[in-house]
Amino acid sequence: MKIVFLDAYSIGNADDSALNGLGEYNRYEHTTPEQVLSRCEGADVVITNKVKLMQTELENLPSLKLICIAATGMNNVDLKIAAEKGITVKNVADYSTDSVAEQTFAMALGLIHQTQYYDQYVKTGSYSKSGLFTHHDRPFFELKGKKWGIIGMGHIGRRVAEIATVFGAQIAYYSTSGKNMDAGFPCLSLNDLMENCDIISIHAPLNEQTQYLLDYEKLCLMKPTAFLINVGRGGIVRETDLAQALREKRLAGAALDVYEQEPTPLDSPLLSSDIREKLLMSPHIAWASAEARQRLVDTMVQHIMNQKKPMK
Repeated sequence: MKIVFLDAYSIGNADDSALNGLGEYNRYEHTTPEQVLSRCEGADVVITNKVKLMQTELENLPSLKLICIAATGMNNVDLKIAAEKGITVKNVADYSTDSVAEQTFAMALGLIHQTQYYDQYVKTGSYSKSGLFTHHDRPFFELKGKKWGIIGMGHIGRRVAEIATVFGAQIAYYSTSGKNMDAGFPCLSLNDLMENCDIISIHAPLNEQTQYLLDYEKLCLMKPTAFLINVGRGGIVRETDLAQALREKRLAGAALDVYEQEPTPLDSPLLSSDIREKLLMSPHIAWASAEARQRLVDTMVQHIMNQKKPMK
């Protein structure tokens, strides 16, 4: 069995040595679109995270039997053509639930407690020069008693709700599909959620229902003291509108781990210096705890082992 991993950089230092025991394993850190066909030639299994395998590629890889997507989203593979060609496509679900949920709270607490500001206040020497034992220029707040709104009550949304409840927050949610109406918490319309919650976190997939779900009009419904956290997909929030809303103090701040374009372009409106202090940003890493990445690899190994059995 020939196994090819097209963008192995995506798993970082996770241990993928088990793949060597399954056949001829070819690992590439990065692969350009022009390199896909030559690298996948003769492959029985191709592993990809972001590298696309669409109609052109699939029609020219006659040996291909299994595509392992090193992620949950499957939009980088032409599933219709794969099915027509008899190619099995396997993603990995739920491997990053705890990782994303914990990053959500790292971001929420960082925003609410003004962690960046106070860190810099001490490190720049301002605290040393003040002559005072404490400093209150940036008020911070407790999660207890606050209203936490969740957009997308899937596995991650439910985990966030569980943890937020332990903090004493009051949970409500909006179902992006309109089908999940009985998740054990109040289900609100999107407008009601935006208007009433102190923290709003996004845990939804990007699809026709969620593309630019939060535009300027919706962002302006938020309390001026409220915070927005997006660890779902970048295209759910229109970034130009978010920058404008932050600039106009329509909301207090936002934390983002996902973006419309990844990596973010240097001319992104989110990188404007005048809103920098209102934003907490990370490079699409919420999913990528060491444990989550290892679970991802281990599940892909199992998928390949399952595929290998009938090939003997």
